[in-house]
Amino acid sequence: MQDRITVDPSVHFGKPCICGTRIPVRDVLELVREGLSFSEIIDDYYPNLMTDDIRACVQFALALVESEEIHVAHGTT
Repeated sequence: MQDRITVDPSVHFGKPCICGTRIPVRDVLELVREGLSFSEIIDDYYPNLMTDDIRACVQFALALVESEEIHVAHGTT
């Protein structure tokens, strides 16, 4: 994943992008969320991407979730 995703402060304000492009990981993940197949994402939106680039986006998101500490606040009523 590290060779496919980059964070560069001079590109998209430091948002994670696919290496060698200005394509934000978030944009690719939104297409996955909409139910598009990897081949549809490549054919219809980003013909320069490879399937492994999209997989790296998903893996990047999973890694972020895995590293998050989630604190649940219990409210009082």
